[in-house]
Amino acid sequence: MPLFEVETDSHIIITWAQDNDEASAVVTDAYPNDSVLRMTKRPRDTWVISKSALGLSGSLDVCHTARDCLSKAEGDKVHAIRLYMHETGVDLEQARKVIESNMVMGW
Repeated sequence: MPLFEVETDSHIIITWAQDNDEASAVVTDAYPNDSVLRMTKRPRDTWVISKSALGLSGSLDVCHTARDCLSKAEGDKVHAIRLYMHETGVDLEQARKVIESNMVMGW
């Protein structure tokens, strides 16, 4: 089954679907208030996100550190970002990217 990347006004959704109509139906079911801005049938059946493109490179295990900060902050994003900045020394924008990407992964 093909993998589709569907961008809405609020989300980027990666889903398997038989065709564009089925992929649109997934979006409508999950996010009925979102409008589809772009839909791309991926050339392969996997999805890869480059950590370096997100600014997550180096020897530090950023995911573990981010999840630890989220846990200490009890899911409070702003507090977790502050903790991450304090523990790693990164700037606000980089800390935000790391914390938000880990929140999506279900820390």
